[in-house]
Amino acid sequence: MGKEPAWLKPAVEYGPLAIFVAIYFSQGLMPATIALMIATVVGVGLSYAISRKLPLMPVVTAVIVLVFGGLTLWLHDDTFIKMKPTIIYALFVLVIGGGLAMGKLALKKVLGHAIALDDAGWRKLSLRVALFFVAMAVANEIVRHVMSTDHWVLWKMPGSLIITLVFMLAQGPLILRHQLPEEKKD
Repeated sequence: MGKEPAWLKPAVEYGPLAIFVAIYFSQGLMPATIALMIATVVGVGLSYAISRKLPLMPVVTAVIVLVFGGLTLWLHDDTFIKMKPTIIYALFVLVIGGGLAMGKLALKKVLGHAIALDDAGWRKLSLRVALFFVAMAVANEIVRHVMSTDHWVLWKMPGSLIITLVFMLAQGPLILRHQLPEEKKD
């Protein structure tokens, strides 16, 4: 198959979350959790139908959504769906930070097709991203314990998405300093 459309990845990654927020504020947490689970599975299926490959992170996210969403519905306890982001952030920390500790540049494997950095740049960026996800996991835990469910939902979207975007934009100078020479010409 040809190149996947530019809209596919954002739709698969953020579409289910947008649906969750919309359903939450119109119908409540349990219907929103069901909608999140369905939209996540549909997103992974759509991604496979178009690209003929299963994207790793959306598949991992789908498994976590199904497990924690299922527990939320079965036990009628919002704790589980609220823990989902913490678990995902912790997985990112384990993969990126653990890889870095073992001398592997997991972030380079994921983003190497989009940006070309020297290994020192990948190490610095990996450390920053791992620490960012530690902070996001801690923040999610604080928000879910201290604030209402309405506030937690708003923390998820748009809050954590805006924070992530600002963090990524703040990495621009590091990326420019460590960009490989061929890439600077483009």
